[in-house]
Amino acid sequence: MIRPPLPPFSDETAVQKVRLAEDAWNSRDPARVALAYTPASQWRNRSEFLGGRQEIAAFLTRKWARELDYRLIKELWAHSENRIAVRFAYEYRDDSGNWYRAYGNENWQFDADGLMERRIASINEHNIAPGERLFIWPTGTRPGDHPGLSDLGL
Repeated sequence: MIRPPLPPFSDETAVQKVRLAEDAWNSRDPARVALAYTPASQWRNRSEFLGGRQEIAAFLTRKWARELDYRLIKELWAHSENRIAVRFAYEYRDDSGNWYRAYGNENWQFDADGLMERRIASINEHNIAPGERLFIWPTGTRPGDHPGLSDLGL
């Protein structure tokens, strides 16, 4: 399976890759998201270490069952030939109606077919009041005119 854009990444294709990842994660479809990774992809997400698409899909299923009304924005930080670093923030609420904003950084490494073979994520979060929410759009892809992280001062 080939997943363009492919490495080596230019400034333009790195930005495209980041936006495609953001759009997939905002779909909240674990099977769709898992297809962006190699069958043996290695993940570190906070304190969890995952291996392969099945574990990734299971993790995302659990994640989005408890992180309701999830909205994510990713932004390119840096890139090299087959690696991309991003910073991100997302907002969600729990089943009690408490809102949170999480911030983090991810390091991605891709194979020649454009599939992510390694993802290392560091994430912190805090409670926010409903009136502090910044990521307000209908479920799914962030609209093109919605501000990004830098525009929001995050």
